[in-house]
Amino acid sequence: MSRLAGKTVAVVGISIEGRDSMDFLLQEGCTILCCDRRDEKEFSDIMALYAGKPVTFCFGNTYASKLLSADVIIRTPGMSPRTPELVEARKKGIEITSATQLFFEFCQAPIIGVTGTKGKGTTSTLIYEMLKAEGKTAYLGGNVGTPLLSTVRSMQPSDWVVFELSSFQLEDVTVSPHIAVVLRITQDHLANFDVNATNFHETREAYVEAKSQIVRHQKEDDFVIINNADHTAHSFEYLTKAHVFRFDRYCTKGADCFVENHVVTLVEHETQIRICSAATVKMRGDHNLENIAAATLAARAAGVSIAAIQKTATTFTGLEHRLEFVKTIDGVSYFNDSFSTIPETTIAAIESFEEPKILILGGSEKKSDFTEMGKRIASSNVIAIIVIGQMKERIVTALKQAAFTGEIIEGCKSMKDVVREAKRLSQPGSVVLLTPACASFGMFKNYKERGKKFKHEVLALA
Repeated sequence: MSRLAGKTVAVVGISIEGRDSMDFLLQEGCTILCCDRRDEKEFSDIMALYAGKPVTFCFGNTYASKLLSADVIIRTPGMSPRTPELVEARKKGIEITSATQLFFEFCQAPIIGVTGTKGKGTTSTLIYEMLKAEGKTAYLGGNVGTPLLSTVRSMQPSDWVVFELSSFQLEDVTVSPHIAVVLRITQDHLANFDVNATNFHETREAYVEAKSQIVRHQKEDDFVIINNADHTAHSFEYLTKAHVFRFDRYCTKGADCFVENHVVTLVEHETQIRICSAATVKMRGDHNLENIAAATLAARAAGVSIAAIQKTATTFTGLEHRLEFVKTIDGVSYFNDSFSTIPETTIAAIESFEEPKILILGGSEKKSDFTEMGKRIASSNVIAIIVIGQMKERIVTALKQAAFTGEIIEGCKSMKDVVREAKRLSQPGSVVLLTPACASFGMFKNYKERGKKFKHEVLALA
């Protein structure tokens, strides 16, 4: 019998993950208290779906006060663990967990977890595709793929699970994955402007501490794949008992897989094996070759053959909103990189193109420093920049301090205005690149809506 059977479990947030948790709990024989701060009228369809089942709904600003009546609380990643009601619940001895923690607890299959500031989705999907190319049964979950908790009981020990793990999913877990992949870690989630969420990290140190849970609970027969060129990621190897493998984009020494002259090379038993090159892959940029290097080491740790890894690396086309090619119109190529929400990923995007570029920058606050981005832009062949959103003044200041000599356009009120202005500024052979370096809140609901509107307006030009 499940340890959860017969218990009242509070699920916070009727998100896709929240509904998946509800389905899992019903299978486990639980009574569910489903809480959401939004208005009841938004959820009439879902309430009808669970009618007649042991599910009670609580909506509005007082939802959190109901949590103290539960035996177990499943915290959504968007809810801060420091929420007063959760603090009080802990004092009362109520178990506070998450969908991620429960999945790790109940899953029989080995888990490959991927974290980092950016590149998690691409690397996770690469590993998943490599496993499938080898003929293995694999699942993809976390912030990419679909929620997996409701299907965890059907997974076998011979299967594999690839989990993209954010800092919010990791910050209170007490289990680490069998294979942990640690990509470059800068900073993120240090401010919160999502009205439906309360969670953010008060300091960079808190953000890094949350990320480190991916390795802190590993055992001696586990594996960790580390970005050897990133100081923070590199420090994680001292927090784990697992076998350590390293990848590097800047130095071959000490790396088990590296990128040199735009070629990904794996090193095994002192033998170098060519995996792919920039000329043979479909994704732009050395940062994506770095993601392939990380995925290669994780896949090898999972027993995937070199042939399956090479096939996947050279056929994978990338994810939506990550340097996604939209269309070439009148000799100008348009790319959607809406998922780029910090300056570091915008720098990587700029470095992925040799062509003259028109950039679309700006959005809402993430407590980022745009100084280095301004310098990189000023020293590149960016010919014009369209700046939008709340951060436009800070971005313009950084550009002027870096002595950027190209044209800076402000005042666009919609994505339609932005795309039309970009078309005016472009010339045959140039690239228009939406790579905001900021969150999307304000003008757009999220980065997906921002990217979709960009693509819609670009296609309307044709």
